[in-house]
Amino acid sequence: MASFANPFAGNVPRKMTREELIQAIRLNIAGELEAIYVYDAHVQATDDPVAKKVIADIRDEEKAHVGELMTLLRHLDPEEAEHFAEGEEEVREMLQELNFIGNSTEKNSESKPESTIGSLIGK
Repeated sequence: MASFANPFAGNVPRKMTREELIQAIRLNIAGELEAIYVYDAHVQATDDPVAKKVIADIRDEEKAHVGELMTLLRHLDPEEAEHFAEGEEEVREMLQELNFIGNSTEKNSESKPESTIGSLIGK
């Protein structure tokens, strides 16, 4: 959470090394993920439609920040980017094994079509 009590908490008294910058970016990503979690909890905890819309928009901006920071991290640490790519490929392989593509709700076009109420009429 925020540490506003110490106005100098985020200051670094010198230029960071590349390794320190990489660590700082990881910490930034963790902060953005925490913010997403908190904003999402607030969206779920209210019925006020205006508050829901505004807070959800802010939450989604934090998601964009994660994407920006991840792209920067991949640039700063290509070896780490290779690990990310390996993990992504492992999940893609699992999705293919399960006949899913893209995300868990999008069926592979080659998979057997599911029965629907309409398709069962007359059977």
